[in-house]
Amino acid sequence: MEEQLLETWAIHNRINTYLLAAVPAQALSSVSASKGRTVAEQFSHIHNVRLMWLKQAAPDLLEGLEKIEKDQPVDAARLRVCLDHSAGKIAELLAQSIRSGGKVKGFKPHAAAFLGYLISHESHHRGQIALTLKQAGYPLDKKVLFGMWEWGVR
Repeated sequence: MEEQLLETWAIHNRINTYLLAAVPAQALSSVSASKGRTVAEQFSHIHNVRLMWLKQAAPDLLEGLEKIEKDQPVDAARLRVCLDHSAGKIAELLAQSIRSGGKVKGFKPHAAAFLGYLISHESHHRGQIALTLKQAGYPLDKKVLFGMWEWGVR
């Protein structure tokens, strides 16, 4: 089961970076009609929340990771590196948690639910990103929109 859960997390992160790759550079600064975070800030938030959980549950895994501050300029390449690195550390946290009884420090009820929580949270932000892009005049190609649901090939 551990292998399947870790593979699920890896697929999920690849979908995040698949979406990121489809965003034109000029659209990273787009904001939705209801204001809030830019597209780049949405991706940064995903990364930063992962770091928040690592700090809570396994601070030793934070080594080599940096929070993306709101005032820092970011581009797709930096976001990709940050997302991939934090995803790898979350995978380590999941593996450690599964092997040591299935608990994630600071989260209830168990590691599988933690995985579900992370995927739900990040998928929510993928939806916000897609809506923001549409409202800003950069709608995602239908191939990308459908591609985010192709878990068997990501």
